[in-house]
Amino acid sequence: MAFEQDAKEDALLSLSYGEAPALAVAPPVAEAASPAGPDEPVIGPLLRLALPTIAVLIVQTLVSVAETYFVGHLGTNALAGVALVFPVLMLMTMMSNGGFGSGASAAIARAMGAGRKQDADALVLHAVVVALALGAVFSIGVIGGGHYLFEALGGKGEALEAAKQYSFFIFAGAVLIWLVNMLSSALRGAGDVKTPAWVIVAGAFIVVPASPAFIFGFGPVPAFGVAGAGIAILIYYVLASVALVLYVRSKRSSVRLIWCPLEWRLFSDILGVGGLSAIGSMQSNLTIAIVTSLVSVYGSDAIAGYGIASRLDYVLIPIMFGLGMATLILVGRNVGANRIPQARKIAWTSAAIGFFITETAGILAALFPGEWLRIFSDDPNVLATGTTYLRIVGPCYGFFGAGMMLFFSTQGAKRVLFSTLSGTARFLIASAGGFIAIRFFHAGLSGLFAMVAAATCAFGTLIALSVWLRPWKGGAALGD
Repeated sequence: MAFEQDAKEDALLSLSYGEAPALAVAPPVAEAASPAGPDEPVIGPLLRLALPTIAVLIVQTLVSVAETYFVGHLGTNALAGVALVFPVLMLMTMMSNGGFGSGASAAIARAMGAGRKQDADALVLHAVVVALALGAVFSIGVIGGGHYLFEALGGKGEALEAAKQYSFFIFAGAVLIWLVNMLSSALRGAGDVKTPAWVIVAGAFIVVPASPAFIFGFGPVPAFGVAGAGIAILIYYVLASVALVLYVRSKRSSVRLIWCPLEWRLFSDILGVGGLSAIGSMQSNLTIAIVTSLVSVYGSDAIAGYGIASRLDYVLIPIMFGLGMATLILVGRNVGANRIPQARKIAWTSAAIGFFITETAGILAALFPGEWLRIFSDDPNVLATGTTYLRIVGPCYGFFGAGMMLFFSTQGAKRVLFSTLSGTARFLIASAGGFIAIRFFHAGLSGLFAMVAAATCAFGTLIALSVWLRPWKGGAALGD
């Protein structure tokens, strides 16, 4: 029995890594249409795909935390400047990874599950075209209008100048960031989670020493201040983009960047999921931006406190992203092979795991907020704001984790519309509700953060209802 269970796990996992069991490539119609057995393994294949991505994305997040630590030595205004840029940077990162990147991953996963390897290769080029176009939009938009954008978010004086200096070098390389994230997503969609992982690990060895060197100066390298953090990130993405392009052009890659005619049907397969997912990413980051703007009414100390407290959200995101990408791959492969019961089983299992991980972290943060906040600052005003946020919002983190897992599941199934609308509800409750709480009820930061908590709970609940009530389609019948 143990041998049979391992064989079942390996067969299901091979759907994700591009191997060719009978079910994955040109499955017989009768078998493809048959429902998965109730004992079909889920957790084993899910964790095998998720753990490499989780491990290295935790490394990436720790690099971000280290960068914040170095910037913190420049003072509160530098921290506030980075906090102003962070929502915009995360918007771009989430759009290129969890938005359009997930669209590319899902399209390639479904193509591999249906045995369409030629389409899977062609989708890589289409993903690159999307990356180049949208990366250019971000570069032009932020470099050209960054002053007005960060001012609208509440930036003033030295904090605004720090935001402009930090953002210039990062968004000068926006095309490279998009290229790296889209190529990484394409490889993950084909089941290759290791190559993007190694690229990120290599990035840690570049950014961690380079960041303080460029911030404070080292030997012949002059001190660039807060701009130095942006320079270090830019250097990493230059090297990472070259490495990934060379890899996907090689015969070792599970999917290859090949020259082929551009086809609307392939763009549509990426954009059909990626467009709505990007709207979801925009809503999520616009929520953070508006909340940041509302917090700014209470001064730079409040912005800094909210910024370092909400960084915990982004520590959890790599864990959720790794598990979510594994979910997307397995759901996409099973939907492509018309195994809908198994796809839904994977979705609910990953949602339960996501809830447990994030709820545990949120409760610990609410109980011991100082253990996290004092890594970045000892300012009592900064600590007070951060503590208020974690104690109110932390216990609701489980809804965020479960909702994210179900969102990735709907990407794999190409059923993203109602998931995106759940994000819209979160946006409206947090932004409009937060504004009303402050402006008309004078509820202060506690009232604002209570609306953020309510928005998080609504997101998880609504997306769970949409997955529970809406049927999924498999094979060639995909559509939203």
